[in-house]
Amino acid sequence: MILVTGGCGYIGSHTVVCLLEAGYEVIIIDNLVNSTEVVLTKIKKITGKEVVFYKEDVCNKQALRAIFTKHKIDAVLHFAGLKAVGESCAKPLLYYANNLNATMILLEVMQEMNCYQLIFSSSATVYGEPQQLPLSETHVIAPTNPYGSSKAMQEQILLDMGASNALWKIALLRYFNPIGAHQSGLIGEAPSGIPNNLMPYVTQVAVGKLAKLSIFGNDYQTLDGTGVRDYIHVMDLAQGHLAALDKLPKQSQATRAYNLGTGYGYSVLQVINFFTQETSIEIPYQVVDRRDGDVASCYCDAQRAKNELNWQAKYKMLDMIKDSWRWQSLNPDGYSCSKQNVHTRFKSINID
Repeated sequence: MILVTGGCGYIGSHTVVCLLEAGYEVIIIDNLVNSTEVVLTKIKKITGKEVVFYKEDVCNKQALRAIFTKHKIDAVLHFAGLKAVGESCAKPLLYYANNLNATMILLEVMQEMNCYQLIFSSSATVYGEPQQLPLSETHVIAPTNPYGSSKAMQEQILLDMGASNALWKIALLRYFNPIGAHQSGLIGEAPSGIPNNLMPYVTQVAVGKLAKLSIFGNDYQTLDGTGVRDYIHVMDLAQGHLAALDKLPKQSQATRAYNLGTGYGYSVLQVINFFTQETSIEIPYQVVDRRDGDVASCYCDAQRAKNELNWQAKYKMLDMIKDSWRWQSLNPDGYSCSKQNVHTRFKSINID
């Protein structure tokens, strides 16, 4: 069985779909702080399969230990954690306490239960300000915000764990900018409040939920002054986890990092123009101050993932936009309109 922490979240839920379709049995643990168990019914509708679900926090060691005791867990995909760059700058202690504690407690329990295979949800933010582009896995680790620092610290913990015991097999997957949604339109990105990421911000403006898009700075040293990012379809990202999971038992190093991105960078204004091209919807926007911790350009060299995992991104920008818009137009309020009639096999775990 595969344990997926944060499996009701955006990337986690899409990865769970891929795991189920590939024949894996899946357990999800999620505290639902930034997600909803409505996702579970959507996953079942897509795949025809159920997952075992525990509404728990990874930081609850007693509950986590009980889950490992109840189930034979072969590997863990660790998505759980806070992830907003701007919020991390305002609340750094919250990010360090939550993200580091969750990973350390998970590792302690995994070690106790002799489960040594882990795929960690990392981020391109660990690189900080690029010294050269595209970014390869050998680039210096120098994050510019607390969120990125929390990911870099967790990576270091995982490197140390791998060095301490040859039984560990750990993949560090450094995501670039996931967008898009499952082609069914049943699951997608559903941020609470004002979105932190570009695409859900654009689609919420397009659907009329928000009045205009805020562009955070137009004075970067880029082709049009707006930030450039490597956008990757969430389903490509999900498939990257399956490729890493398949590779883990054969991985020569205890801990290995992989970039998951397309290798191409698009500016904010280019993405807006692509969206209008695909949907014929004009997106009104305003330019506001830069956000703390943002960099001008960030796109990857994904050759290592291609060579070692036999993985590469397949979807193009217009595919990502089409799937993002399908999700948003079918679900203008995200999952909030579907909170009734939720059925799960396990909603919580009772600890004696």
